[in-house]
Amino acid sequence: MAIFLTKDSKVIVQGMTGSEGMKHTRRMLASGTQIVGGVNPRKAGTTVDVDGTEVPVFGSVAEAMEKTGADVTVIFVPPKFTKDAVVEAIDAEIGLAVVITEGVPVHDSAAFWAYAGAKGGKTQIIGPNCPGLISPGQSNAGIIPADITGPGKIGLVSKSGTLTYQLMYELRDLGFSSAVGIGGDPVIGTTHIDALKAFQEDPETEVIVMIGEIGGDAEERAAAFIAEHVTKPVVGYVAGFTAPEGKTMGHAGAIVSGSSGTAQAKKEALEAAGVKVGKTPSETARLARELYATVK
Repeated sequence: MAIFLTKDSKVIVQGMTGSEGMKHTRRMLASGTQIVGGVNPRKAGTTVDVDGTEVPVFGSVAEAMEKTGADVTVIFVPPKFTKDAVVEAIDAEIGLAVVITEGVPVHDSAAFWAYAGAKGGKTQIIGPNCPGLISPGQSNAGIIPADITGPGKIGLVSKSGTLTYQLMYELRDLGFSSAVGIGGDPVIGTTHIDALKAFQEDPETEVIVMIGEIGGDAEERAAAFIAEHVTKPVVGYVAGFTAPEGKTMGHAGAIVSGSSGTAQAKKEALEAAGVKVGKTPSETARLARELYATVK
């Protein structure tokens, strides 16, 4: 099992013919993802040879969905065009839009997030500024390296791309049901809570690993959700324990003000909800391994 993305997912790539889009389309195809098309209005009607696989290019998301049955789009377009690309995906009512682009203006992210809600929430957005998601052995939508780990029963949700990769590597012998990089921008689509709910409902996920970071209150809200709704063991890590208060660190969303948003405050909130919290990524992996052993 997996969340959000399975072996049956049919994926299109908006911006496939650009350098980043093509590089990662090649990687996604190599990892077994069903890439059924790309979207570029200027190159509609053509095909692109990707390491021997002929991938058709369509003029719009709606056309790609009609011709291929696509239900996932991965978006690799420059920041100034990202809002329009996401709105197009929402208008086409595709089920999942994975927005990889970094540097999207916050007001654009807020606008397309609100637009998705106004259109009935038919399109789930992951990102922006995220590595995407992977269900090892099934499908990979984004830029997460597919060879870090294989399938297993750990579910991972993370604000940080690099920490996603590190935890996948440290727990590679156990394997993952799905790993979801939600991004660290101030406004994102899918949240920790959305992923926690999906992992709770996935019968194959036995342990959940949640990676947060300083700034905002997303982790505190996730802790409240865990306390009330999650019965599976959860391990947490909050990036930024050594960050000085009042200094912006890393992601645009990581801003510390007083005790609100600090790594310690988030750690305490999570621990109060029964979450084991590591002080380092490696300690977090050890805690996950210990919990995994207790549910076997």
